[in-house]
Amino acid sequence: MMMDEQFYSIVLSCIPGLGEITARHLIKAMGSAQAVFEKKEELRDKILPKNRDIIDMLDCPEAFQRAEKEIIFNEKHQIQCLTMKDEGYPARLRECDDAPFVLFYRGNADLNTLKVIAMVGTRRATQYGHDICDRFIKELSEQIQNVLIVSGLAYGIDVFSHRAALDNGYNTVCVLAHGLDMIYPNVHRATAAKMISQGGLLTEYMTKSIPDKQHFVKRNRIVAGISDATIVVESAFKGGALITADIAESYHRDVFAFPGKIFDEFSTGCNHLIRENKAALITSAKDFIKAMGWDEHEKKPPIIQRQLFPDLSEQEQHIVEKLQNTPEGMQINTLVVETNIPVNQISVHLFELEMKGVIRTLAGGVYQLV
Repeated sequence: MMMDEQFYSIVLSCIPGLGEITARHLIKAMGSAQAVFEKKEELRDKILPKNRDIIDMLDCPEAFQRAEKEIIFNEKHQIQCLTMKDEGYPARLRECDDAPFVLFYRGNADLNTLKVIAMVGTRRATQYGHDICDRFIKELSEQIQNVLIVSGLAYGIDVFSHRAALDNGYNTVCVLAHGLDMIYPNVHRATAAKMISQGGLLTEYMTKSIPDKQHFVKRNRIVAGISDATIVVESAFKGGALITADIAESYHRDVFAFPGKIFDEFSTGCNHLIRENKAALITSAKDFIKAMGWDEHEKKPPIIQRQLFPDLSEQEQHIVEKLQNTPEGMQINTLVVETNIPVNQISVHLFELEMKGVIRTLAGGVYQLV
């Protein structure tokens, strides 16, 4: 069996007591999961003396055996193992501090599609919520092509969003709270099967993982992290959808919510987000498209041929070139994907370009050449 970055990333995730945060620190210190194991002596010099017992933890035959079984299962079932070094790893998610260092993915959708939306809400959705999902995605598909819809395959808003995406020709990806050796809830297996050829199934958990409560909470950060925007359709005052919205806000991603009747239990969460300015109010796909600066039907201004700005850095010039090809502008997360510049760095470059009068900021965090 080939001992590569994917294999060693899985081994790290299998070591008892190591912990995800510590594993990420080790990878960061050494540059790769493979180097963590192959250059232990160098690792010893890079970690604090009180933490050097971690090196002994790396000698774990059981973890290697578990990783071998996982690799075999993945190969048999056409499952991709994505590490942070893989091109297929979601670039938006990679920029989040708590991103998983390894993901498992079965599907055909590009996780780095230029437009990605998370749609979340209550499991106990009403007909109102169901209708919103159907109408919103239908309207969106009539105006914008190639949008990836992300949710969690749960009852209610999640599965309604997936099915509406499938019906309207969009790819859709579900983020699972367990391994890819099962589907939970089981009644959604048919929908999941369709998504493999029109989207995909994504998880940070290996096979034989139990879909417990904490796993569902943790997976919300992936739903928010791989998306440009999170839309809350229906939610009670507390619930997973509001957790996802809070995480999206912490990642500096756009959050939207559909309002509901003030006396409806499953509108209180959305109304609260709007009232507290934690989410922008939308009532249609048109509202959302305008807020995100995605309106493809508006007349595009002519591309202005510019000489290279002599006072721009190489990365600033790279950003300008991408924006020249998209006169209507780009959102920051799209720029991160297109330029391959980390979000913490691109924010600085965008600020400098704005100060130099080269770009301007539009609604929805969209940047456009002046």
